[in-house]
Amino acid sequence: MIVITAPTGNIGRQLLPLLMESAPAHGEELRVIVRDPARLPDAVREHVEVVTGSHGDADVVERAFEGADAVFWLVPPDSSLTPEEAYTGFTRPALKALAAHGVGHVVGVSALGRGTSVAAHAGLVTASLAMDDLLAGSGAAYRALANPSFFDNLLEEADSIREKGVFTDAVAADRKAPLVAVADIAAVAAGLLLDRSWTGAGSVPVLGPEDLSPSDLARIMTEQLGRPVRYERQPLGELSTTLVGYGLNEAFVQGIVDMKQAKDNGLDAGVARTPETATPTTFEQWCARTLKPAVLR
Repeated sequence: MIVITAPTGNIGRQLLPLLMESAPAHGEELRVIVRDPARLPDAVREHVEVVTGSHGDADVVERAFEGADAVFWLVPPDSSLTPEEAYTGFTRPALKALAAHGVGHVVGVSALGRGTSVAAHAGLVTASLAMDDLLAGSGAAYRALANPSFFDNLLEEADSIREKGVFTDAVAADRKAPLVAVADIAAVAAGLLLDRSWTGAGSVPVLGPEDLSPSDLARIMTEQLGRPVRYERQPLGELSTTLVGYGLNEAFVQGIVDMKQAKDNGLDAGVARTPETATPTTFEQWCARTLKPAVLR
């Protein structure tokens, strides 16, 4: 039995079809934890067991982890909380349920940065790494998917790209860093969940095929979309003011700001790309398949 948390999120909704296709051949059953089952596609509800509720709730994970062999763990960011509450606080109830039911394997969504000089002051990433430490000590074998920023985050800028030809971030225009497609993260997670020959605790970097800067992204988007796209760097103070104005918890906002600052200082540059850590989807391919339809709709 494999339990999938956050099945309607960006990664979960791409992971579920992969597991539904492959799990029967592995003799695996699937169970999901979801707040609103109506958000699941009909095909999913017909073929998986559904536990309704939040996986940050002790009673919910107690029910969901019974009989489970493996868990896909993803903490949905809650901007009404502090980073520590949002990650380690949310995860603590699961630790007891993992131990109580003898769950053997956990695959968690985390971030790059461990071992770098800026990891201790990287906001949300620091909180995510602390969550990994908790899960690594749970008694289950644990693999943290150590991710950089996602290509798919640019979908939040689709309107700005369409209307103004502009996308923004807080890092230097020439700061090269790894980037990855969410679909590739889902594929790595599926592989780990289905082949559980691994033991102990560790991380699995998921780096994408090459490092890219915002300037590189602007050039590639211009080529793929057939219209000019440029990058505008947003000052961190302006970003903070904007997010606080939206009503986000100030400590959570500071966590975002600290993360952005750390990324600009090389947070994601601590792992070498190898055939094992590189994923296949290029930014050009992602733009053609995903961004272009969203911008040119």
